Amino acid sequence: MSLALEVTRHLGIGLGKATVGRFADGEVNVVIHENVRGKDVYIVQPTGPPVNDNVMELLLMVSTLRRASARRITVVIPYYGYARQDRKMQARVPISAADVARLMESMGVDRVIAVDLHCGQIQGFFGPRVPVDNLDGGIVGLDYFGCKDLHSPVVVSPDAGGVYRAKKFKEGLEQKYDMQDLGLAMIVKQRARAGSVDQMDLVGDVKDCDCIIVDDMIDTAGTLCKAADVLVANGARRVFAFASHGLLSGPGNDRIANSKLEEVVILNTIPTSPQREANDKLTQLSVAPLLAQAIFNIHAKKSISALFK
Repeated sequence: MSLALEVTRHLGIGLGKATVGRFADGEVNVVIHENVRGKDVYIVQPTGPPVNDNVMELLLMVSTLRRASARRITVVIPYYGYARQDRKMQARVPISAADVARLMESMGVDRVIAVDLHCGQIQGFFGPRVPVDNLDGGIVGLDYFGCKDLHSPVVVSPDAGGVYRAKKFKEGLEQKYDMQDLGLAMIVKQRARAGSVDQMDLVGDVKDCDCIIVDDMIDTAGTLCKAADVLVANGARRVFAFASHGLLSGPGNDRIANSKLEEVVILNTIPTSPQREANDKLTQLSVAPLLAQAIFNIHAKKSISALFK
């Protein structure tokens, strides 16, 4: 709700009235209190924890608007739930990210705006009639770290799969803030099982450098905190972290508070909590201006490629 209000303030419009409640047996009850016939409607709904409740609310809201004769329905999903289940890693498992896309498409979604999808191929899980705009949350982080006084900064990817994201962040700092001699490093991790990491090895030099670990999401923060330990053990001066989605499941918040990290910067793609606000090492930036500009450009039939630069 707070993110949606912030987006509407940037756009200079009011927030549409709707009620999302529960019946006595726990079923979702959606009521739209606006006339939407022939209108272009934008639904802002992160599908973070509780994921299933939020996905069901989104599906029923889209269905309600479609049955109320809305002209076009665009769903703004700052955090896409089930995004990590994007392929079959073993036998007899679903590809849940694709299944959620199918559900949304079958309900009548016309367009999707997302922020930092865990994997870019999720855009292809929707059919060609449903364009997907995957906004780069790193743009918001660039402005924050570009104004910091960093000593010999090095951008670090916490795993091999995130090297492209870290490289893009590094190039953004170089181009936008004329930072020279920016380093790039990578941590190679070997997972024992989901949520736990066996061993970490650093590829690159971080001695006497300020490090920025760049990732798309922080879940239980186990990988992040171990990565910070590896960087400090290899002579890093200070260790910062930036991620678009701060899930901070289970012990995540406490791990960050007790870690060697100087500061962890996240976006408000997931509703905050009192525990997060009490964590001095957490800084939350707003993704609302980026979402508002994307909505404006789409509605005005302008290009949104400029938002990726």
